[in-house]
Amino acid sequence: MGFEFDALSLFGLCAVSASLLCYAMEKWSPWWTLGFVFANLAAAGYGFAEGAWPFGLIEIFWGAAAFWRWLGTRKPAPL
Repeated sequence: MGFEFDALSLFGLCAVSASLLCYAMEKWSPWWTLGFVFANLAAAGYGFAEGAWPFGLIEIFWGAAAFWRWLGTRKPAPL
């Protein structure tokens, strides 16, 4: 009884793993928050490709929330 990954499953595993890593590291740098945005968008792509559209939709919302949070971490330009 073997366990095999197809390319789509491997992509999903990498996307969700990157999301978890970036989430855990967010307090260290705003760049981790931006990484979290892209990891969530990749996970959304996986969800839609897999046919799990509710998962894909929620990941888009997570990505949007993280992007909003990342925008808040940027320093305003000097006047």
